[in-house]
Amino acid sequence: MMQKTRDIRIEEFNYPLPDERIAKFPLSQRDRSKLLLYRSGSVSESEFFHLPDLLPENSLLVFNNTKVIQARLHFRKETGALIEIFCLEPLSPNDYLLSFQSNRECVWTCMVGNLKKWKSGTLSRTVIIEGKSVTLNADRLNAYGNSFEIRFSWDNPQISFAALLDAVGELPIPPYLNRETEESDKETYQTVYSKVEGSVAAPTAGLHFTEDVLAALKEKCIPCLELTLHVGAGTFKPVKSETIEGHEMHTEFISVERSLIVSLAETDRRIIAVGTTSVRTLESLYYIGRTLEYNPDAVPEELKVGQWQPYDDTVAEIDYRKALRNIVDYLDRKGLSRLVTATQIIIAPGYTFKIVRGMITNFHQPQSTLLLLVSAFVDGRWREIYDYALSHDFRFLSYGDSSLLLPD
Repeated sequence: MMQKTRDIRIEEFNYPLPDERIAKFPLSQRDRSKLLLYRSGSVSESEFFHLPDLLPENSLLVFNNTKVIQARLHFRKETGALIEIFCLEPLSPNDYLLSFQSNRECVWTCMVGNLKKWKSGTLSRTVIIEGKSVTLNADRLNAYGNSFEIRFSWDNPQISFAALLDAVGELPIPPYLNRETEESDKETYQTVYSKVEGSVAAPTAGLHFTEDVLAALKEKCIPCLELTLHVGAGTFKPVKSETIEGHEMHTEFISVERSLIVSLAETDRRIIAVGTTSVRTLESLYYIGRTLEYNPDAVPEELKVGQWQPYDDTVAEIDYRKALRNIVDYLDRKGLSRLVTATQIIIAPGYTFKIVRGMITNFHQPQSTLLLLVSAFVDGRWREIYDYALSHDFRFLSYGDSSLLLPD
């Protein structure tokens, strides 16, 4: 099965997507977007605010509460050259919260725009924050492929790195929107329930939810639980190899509270993931728990989920509830209240879902790993879903419409 999945040709997941079908801006009312309903093989449509009435009665929703940071920083050299630094993930401190709280310096993995104009030297810019003058410096350290270690330092210890990003950073909207970030994006490119800063892209399925929809879910006694997966820039990374075997998945940071894992292990409800990020996190939990089944003393590095780990049929499967209980036992032994690790999981046709039984997701780019995930979830019937969306005026990608996928 592993080799069959590795041999999937990405060209088989192409479809025509005219530029005019890509939503450049969201609707003025989030929950008035169109909702495609795929239920047991049949396709129909509704509007997103009807979601609480369309969900199975025994549903349980899991949201990704990550918050997009203003990750793009611009510096102008004395020569006039504009250098863009795109913060990807913290290195020192390597914990997001600690890095945001830093008050003198921190190091991040970054991408650098107009790199040829920044061969050496320190970049600086001075800003006023809360009435205080602060000079922010950036120094280039080591290179790793297309990214760099960048050390940020500043001369006012009363100002945190989070405050600097809020003051001088720019929200990174998706590159395929082909436009500059606007002030409105600061609100519309965040979910209404976003809490934990760290993403450089929004978990876009959640953009359709409003306080009214959440209240209606509560009235219907549909539990809404939260986890955190910080979405990296790699989510936009195209598959350039002919087969997916040659594509290296990006690694993403996940944080899941013990209480959520307990709830998932004990529930008899149908677990529905809001967005592909929630899907990848939930399914990764199974493989973390399976690792602990055979290696209960695993060190943190061994808990990271590898790209092809789900397709290794040399490791015996276990019940997903047992896998989740293994994680709870591990956390208890360590005296921890949450699991913090990373995942590189790729979900493609041939994958067997362990935890997720329903998905809310937007419409994804042709030849993308996210489209592979959707295909795996609907047993290969992605094309009829996308053909319906294209022929019924659905809007595509991050600011577009969404779908509720219930394969059984």
